[in-house]
Amino acid sequence: TSPITNTCATAQPNRAASSLMNDLFFSVRGAGLACVLGLASLLGSSSAGAQTASSLPRQADFIVAVVNSEPITNQEVQALRQRMAREAAGRGGPATDTAQLTRQALEQLINDKAQLQQARESGIKIEDEAVDQAELNVAANNQVSRDEMRKRIAQDGLTVKAFRDQLRDQLMLARVREREVEARIRVSDLDIERYLQEQIQAQGAEAPSELNLGMILIAVPENSNEAQIKALQERAEDVARRARSGENFADLAKRFSQTTDKGANGGEMGLRAAERYPELFVNATRNLRVGGTSAVVRSGAGFHILQVIDRRQGQATLMVTQTRARHILLRPTAQMSQAQAVTRLNEIRQSILSGKTDFATVARQISQDGSAAQGGDLGWANPGMFVPEFEQVMNRLRPGQVAEPLVSRFGVHLIEVTDRRNAPLSDQEQRAIARNALREKKLDEAYVTWVEDVRARAYVEMREPPQ
Repeated sequence: TSPITNTCATAQPNRAASSLMNDLFFSVRGAGLACVLGLASLLGSSSAGAQTASSLPRQADFIVAVVNSEPITNQEVQALRQRMAREAAGRGGPATDTAQLTRQALEQLINDKAQLQQARESGIKIEDEAVDQAELNVAANNQVSRDEMRKRIAQDGLTVKAFRDQLRDQLMLARVREREVEARIRVSDLDIERYLQEQIQAQGAEAPSELNLGMILIAVPENSNEAQIKALQERAEDVARRARSGENFADLAKRFSQTTDKGANGGEMGLRAAERYPELFVNATRNLRVGGTSAVVRSGAGFHILQVIDRRQGQATLMVTQTRARHILLRPTAQMSQAQAVTRLNEIRQSILSGKTDFATVARQISQDGSAAQGGDLGWANPGMFVPEFEQVMNRLRPGQVAEPLVSRFGVHLIEVTDRRNAPLSDQEQRAIARNALREKKLDEAYVTWVEDVRARAYVEMREPPQ
């Protein structure tokens, strides 16, 4: 199994979950999420109230609000306001009024304080091991080593302890939100059916047709001369005339068909989606009613006589763009740093592009992923199956392209997309996707309600306005 599988992608129940922590920062709701916002957003985060040396004015701090006896300081508000301004600028959106941002920062701090207090009161504790893993995840998401990340943090005036306290708070907020909010969510079968119908209508999906064809084959041996081919064609035409005149097709198949089973099943090939039959067969029977017999059809195997045994209109299904990719994974170790892994994969990429080596061969030799034995092949993947940083790079590639090395939370990857297709989802996949989408929607709604409830039960005293 591949370690890059996104454990939040519940629409893919057959994929193994990551061995790392449960992709925490990609499933938690609310503002101030460390790994989603990136390294810069952590500097001066709301929970720790740390002051960056380079950005905040040097003035006496003071209390602007009290939440259940816990103070919120002016420096905390200004640190969060500046972080929110950086995020807005990074997204390229319009500049937000400073006073409005200050109000938003204060509201978020009040909500976070109240939620953290509830988490502590309910006995939630975050182990040091979880904080260690979260720290590694932040470094990986920002494509730097943990040591390099700590240096950058120190340059901005934030101690490692303050940074880890921020992560601990974010993990605690995640735990309490999951415990309090997710327990309220219920998705019924009726909800799923309604959702699927709406999505199918919006997508304009057509119901695929299903066919059950009978076939009689008059084989044409290799190296047959024209006279032999003409005689075999005449035999096929005679069998087709007899079928159209009312003779039992299954009996004719048993007498004349030269398929492997000699027409033992009456030539019946079974009910299946039309696209699973050769296009030649579909075209030859497209305008036939059930019971109708086609004209003789020539293929590389010989002459075919086809009869429509059954034709059904299947249920409309959602379509999804699937990608088939392969990758080589190197995990940094004491013997090989992240930078060395990037350098090595860059060299391998150049060798692959120049035709000196084969991607699958190298993957079998050095990849440190469960897919190595398959030459790095990850199989057909639906959207959301892999962790976001991997999938974003994969989605930008055209079939045949090899990306430059990618640093993810799992190591360094070399990715090649081998194919892409539109494919119908199975009933199980459709229902899983519907359940996940509905759950996300209901989680958003339940989260808003829960935040309002926590805030309403908290004692909030406003002091001096933030400056």
